[in-house]
Amino acid sequence: MPEDSIEHINFEDLNNRAISKPLVDHIFTADPSAHVFNGKIYIYPSHDIDAGEAFDDLGSHFAMEDYHVFSMEDIAGETKDHGVALHVDDVAWAKQQMWAPDANEKNGTYYLFFPAKDYKGVFRIGVATSESPIGPFKARPKPIENSFSIDPAVFKDDDGEYYMYFGGLWGGQLQRWREGVFNNNEPNSPTAHIPKDNEPALLPFVAKMAADLFEFAEAPKEIKILDEDGNLILAGDHNRRFFEAAWLHKRKGKYYFSYSTGDTHFICYAVGDNPYGPYTYKGKILNPVVGWTSHHSICSIKEKDYLFYHDSSLSKGVTHLRSIKMTEIKYRDDGTIVTINPYN
Repeated sequence: MPEDSIEHINFEDLNNRAISKPLVDHIFTADPSAHVFNGKIYIYPSHDIDAGEAFDDLGSHFAMEDYHVFSMEDIAGETKDHGVALHVDDVAWAKQQMWAPDANEKNGTYYLFFPAKDYKGVFRIGVATSESPIGPFKARPKPIENSFSIDPAVFKDDDGEYYMYFGGLWGGQLQRWREGVFNNNEPNSPTAHIPKDNEPALLPFVAKMAADLFEFAEAPKEIKILDEDGNLILAGDHNRRFFEAAWLHKRKGKYYFSYSTGDTHFICYAVGDNPYGPYTYKGKILNPVVGWTSHHSICSIKEKDYLFYHDSSLSKGVTHLRSIKMTEIKYRDDGTIVTINPYN
């Protein structure tokens, strides 16, 4: 739900109609990445703050500085804040904007994957590790080589291989890498270098991770998102094209690639037969929430899938002060997902 429409919202009524309440209300949190480790639910979100930056389409007002880790004993349990797990001041290469992270585990080590702008103003993706899922995490001295853009999501497949999915338009800079190198022409324009409406939309990327999860094992590859006729979704199809917030989950042998459409505020999904795709668009998971952004994860808990997402209802529509929520996902017999309305 775009910010310019919030002035007419009765937030008391909206919060009463919300299908779920914020999991955290003592700080603002967004972009929740949820995982189950050792039978316990852990959530790795962004930590929203008001840094006084003016709103713009490059996301300058999203000036997050650190990450907190939260845990829940079960899906109905209390959400516990374990405090700061990593701060930008402790990341040698990163200057600002600790945006949406993800986490995973391998051989007893916990990995936090995160985007941040380096000292040249370019988004890169970093890795930090801990012996505990709640941190504190220690960042590697350099970002992942050949990493770019934002919103890393690391998926572990059934064969033990790990894959990172990433990318984001506008402030996420994906469009500035169309020729393989960073293009900073028109630096203050979020839509510079975006394809024309009748051209294929920009695509997210995937890369298999090296055994130590510190680097890519291969050059990142584009992920094709196709329409029902097998054609690439076009840039002008704002209700279906990829914008940011890549996520992958697997169900009954099928790979579900989900993502945000950005300026139209949907969480959509496409289905494929292997981690690299191609993926065929199937529909919407979540209709628009209050606030400009929509960003999610999908976590399987006791044989049910849950959508972790955020909205700006607690801050009464302030787009960069968000709150994480969750709700159960329902599937039809054919494997398609029933679209969720965030407010009744």
